[in-house]
Amino acid sequence: MAYDLELAEKIRQALASQVEFSERKMFGGLCFMVAGHMCCGIVDKQLMARVGPNQYQDCLHLEFASEMTFTGKPMKGMIYVSPEGLLEPKQREQWLQYCLNFVHSLPPK
Repeated sequence: MAYDLELAEKIRQALASQVEFSERKMFGGLCFMVAGHMCCGIVDKQLMARVGPNQYQDCLHLEFASEMTFTGKPMKGMIYVSPEGLLEPKQREQWLQYCLNFVHSLPPK
């Protein structure tokens, strides 16, 4: 299971300042769970952002975003963010906000 440990720590720190979360190994990487739902994750050096169907098209057009095609076809509501789009804290915070907005719209598990 390969994922960027440094990016994982940065995501942990950013999430810890906002919400309670847990971690789970899945999708060949590390996922961060909020209220029992997958919020985001790290696969290799990319952020796997769960932005949900309503924000999907808008987020997909942002710089450094691409379709998540983990199963060979696009997973609507899920986006990969390349490492170049995660270098600055503001960039990571923006993507995490998209993820948290979606997860907070779901009922807790």
